[in-house]
Amino acid sequence: MEKNSSNMIPLAENSPNKKETVCIFGTGDFGRSLGYKMLQCGYSIVFGSRNAQTSSLIPKGTEVLSHGEAAQKADIIIVAIQRQHYNFLTELTEVLHGKVLVDVSNNLKINQYPESNAEYLAQLVPGAKVVKAFNTVSAWALQSGTLDASRQIKDNRTDPFNNTNGWISDSYVALGILGFFLFVLLGITSLPSVSNSVNWREFRFVQSKLGYVTLILCTAHTLVYGGKRFLNPSMYRWYLPAAYMLSLIVPCIVLVIKFVLIFPCIDRPLTQIRQGWERNSKGSKQSYYNDSKSAV
Repeated sequence: MEKNSSNMIPLAENSPNKKETVCIFGTGDFGRSLGYKMLQCGYSIVFGSRNAQTSSLIPKGTEVLSHGEAAQKADIIIVAIQRQHYNFLTELTEVLHGKVLVDVSNNLKINQYPESNAEYLAQLVPGAKVVKAFNTVSAWALQSGTLDASRQIKDNRTDPFNNTNGWISDSYVALGILGFFLFVLLGITSLPSVSNSVNWREFRFVQSKLGYVTLILCTAHTLVYGGKRFLNPSMYRWYLPAAYMLSLIVPCIVLVIKFVLIFPCIDRPLTQIRQGWERNSKGSKQSYYNDSKSAV
């Protein structure tokens, strides 16, 4: 594999021919990464910061000065700070007059401000020459090199939002939460201390009507979880269904039978039988008639 040549350039202090000095306002991730890369290319780097103190994060071979002192040492100044911190530049108007200001910032949203950051920078420092550069390069790319930067862009691509998958995932979670809540409620009403305090109709409603609602929600929860995977042949390894498919057999059978039994032509006779109704034969009808006649 070919080595990344951009990472093999020696540091500036070992380079025999130093180039001009470049000033960088800001000692954040991007400012430090850009300064380190330019230091490798042979430039002399001076950082301008609110706190003019050298730390272990600052690349070796660079200086950290105040904004005014750093601007006096270079004709090219890279502004690697956020737009909301540009106000201090108005105090350096005389020092920055005639120098090149490089704006590297990007706004968080489109049309966040009426003018671009470079236009706003030109308004604050009218005597400077404002240009835009390095705003499409990340600090990670500067630290890791060009090959890793291309891999980062490839791996971190943004896919469009899928409404179907979004609705499926939200429905799956909502059905699971509702089913679990009702299941807990059924368990609480099954406790002897609770079941003894309710009448027969309340207990029957909870255990029967609410029980079927819980079964429907939990079954729908598992069906939504399966989704299109039920029709995917790759899900049936060794021609055997997955565990969540097997768990649907008994609930689906119970719900189908319950659906058949709620038809009026079936539900009415079953209700009469539960209430004690019996079908009388012809013999029983005749004996009943004779007994009634003799009683008269």
